[in-house]
Amino acid sequence: MVDYKFISDSVFEAYGKNLKELFENAAIALSSFICKIDKVKPKEAEEFLMKGDNLESTLSNWLSGLITIIIAEKKFFSKFEVEEVDENHVKVKIWGEPIKPEVLKNTVTSIDYSKYKIEKTKEGYKAIVGLKVLNEI
Repeated sequence: MVDYKFISDSVFEAYGKNLKELFENAAIALSSFICKIDKVKPKEAEEFLMKGDNLESTLSNWLSGLITIIIAEKKFFSKFEVEEVDENHVKVKIWGEPIKPEVLKNTVTSIDYSKYKIEKTKEGYKAIVGLKVLNEI
């Protein structure tokens, strides 16, 4: 179940009953901020493994890695499947296609760590993620 919301112009909350849902929903939220995600076809698949020292760094490394992939490979992504996840690593399969300029919404440069937090809730997990946008620098 896709579960996220934007709480300001460049800050979103992502939710998940478990870590798999949290990581997938955070990636969907990030992608939906960057592009018109419903216009991106899941044509090409790639797999990625990201590691971290703890849950916070693993999620931030995954989202930062996704930003880097978008910029370096000039692709947008619309489908995310977490295959493995724990507090220290995430293995994800992602699908997307080359960037089409008309699909771009915002150019994100990085995670804003001053607006970054993960909480364990009674429903599962909640991540608050701030984004640095090119026109804000």
